[in-house]
Amino acid sequence: MAPLLEAQAELFTPLYERALAWLAKQQTDPGLVVDAGSGPGVVSCLLAETFPGARVVAVDGAEPLLERARARAGRLGVADRFGTLTGELPGALDDLDYPADLLWASRSLHHLGDQRAALAAFADRLAPGGTLAILEGGLPARFLPRDIGFGRPGLQARLDALQEEWFAGMRAGLPGSVAETEDWPALLAAAGLGHPHTRSFLLDLPAPTTGRARAYVAATLSRVREGLGDRLDADDRATLDRLLDPDDRASVHHRPDVFVLTAHTVHTATKSL
Repeated sequence: MAPLLEAQAELFTPLYERALAWLAKQQTDPGLVVDAGSGPGVVSCLLAETFPGARVVAVDGAEPLLERARARAGRLGVADRFGTLTGELPGALDDLDYPADLLWASRSLHHLGDQRAALAAFADRLAPGGTLAILEGGLPARFLPRDIGFGRPGLQARLDALQEEWFAGMRAGLPGSVAETEDWPALLAAAGLGHPHTRSFLLDLPAPTTGRARAYVAATLSRVREGLGDRLDADDRATLDRLLDPDDRASVHHRPDVFVLTAHTVHTATKSL
């Protein structure tokens, strides 16, 4: 997964840059920035660039991903103020040397069974006046027109419905899973944080798109085909297979109407002084 995670985060860099610029207006001079659930560190390094006076710590349960994060920090010249911490969230945050002024959690919270308890643990690791920023929700990505010229129109909407079912099952199967209404500002308030803010950020890569965007679209649809293919009807499976066939001129590898359009939502709140 590491190359796919890296490629996606790099493709989404314009979105992350706008989100972090927005955050920088709320938390102007942090001493410690923590990326909770950092993966291979693409956003961790963007945090280091956005906050040049801060020490950044990338936290993840997968040491191979953190190796990539450290290598990236070295290539970008921020290794002298970049550290990593290996361990599962939220417990790994107990090993921080001191509280964070900004704690960023991008789509890592929904992998924790008890999200309310995790938010409370995140808040506990904030310094007074510190900000917790979680990226959760937004809009599903769109890559193709509703009618692509073959198969039934509306393929991506049907894939979205299957992915929502998969997501619900994934959440239910997590250790200690607790069902929560996904009212993130309310959950942040329940964690003892105040001054909530919410904003969504758009990624719009119109057709005809780049080779890197095509590769992301193909990889994403391939994962859907592998993970959910048995839940598709025969017509949609055949359509998806044709879209993924590099020898087919109507596939996402060649067709001129491929694009990437999505939105991610960031919620923030602050610990009282």
